[in-house]
Amino acid sequence: MSAQVRAGDDTQRQVWEAAVRLFAAQGFHGTGIRELAEAARLSSATLYHYMGTKEDLLFSIMKASLDRLITAAERVSAEAAQPQAVIARLVHVHVLTHALHRDETTVVDNEIGVLGPERRDTMVQIRDRYEDFWRDAIADGCRRGVFSVPDERFARMAVLEMCSGVAKWYSPSGEMDLDSIGAAHARLALQLLGVSAKRAASTPLPDAAEIHGLIEEIWQIRLPSMRARAPRD
Repeated sequence: MSAQVRAGDDTQRQVWEAAVRLFAAQGFHGTGIRELAEAARLSSATLYHYMGTKEDLLFSIMKASLDRLITAAERVSAEAAQPQAVIARLVHVHVLTHALHRDETTVVDNEIGVLGPERRDTMVQIRDRYEDFWRDAIADGCRRGVFSVPDERFARMAVLEMCSGVAKWYSPSGEMDLDSIGAAHARLALQLLGVSAKRAASTPLPDAAEIHGLIEEIWQIRLPSMRARAPRD
């Protein structure tokens, strides 16, 4: 890779990181081009070269984020035979990525409505592809008698909302490590889907190291230490 290509990649990353940070904090409409250029340490002209329009940039951020989640969901769903195991894996990945990529997931969750009609429809279709993995696992569990819910759609929405909510309160300096939070959410999700507390507690959960490796591979990152802070007396 040439130095020029590496420099271009670094600049693109600066633009994306600045946009994610500002869009999450201020919203798409609340972020101006000049402010975005300053945050990325670029001139406005250079910024346009790397992002196109502001909506181009938002769309590319959302698509990249959801594409990664879809890839992860494909992998964990294929690696588990039982619906309760699929749900536990989906939950663990969703919780970790939402906690570790809070700004990015906030943008995806909150800003779809600002896209133009065609791009909004495309993004909703991509989001639905991700939710299909959850939909299919819940439907499979209900068919097998493993899950029992009054409404599969609302059950799916409730589980996803619970897991996404981690982004609002998780702190790396908290007293509970992120893998334990993921495991607790998996148990809660199973109970929400009608699995008894005793059976949920005995359901094998995914190996944390395996989930870490998957996230590091797909997101191209090194995960931070997830060791919990010592509890206060």
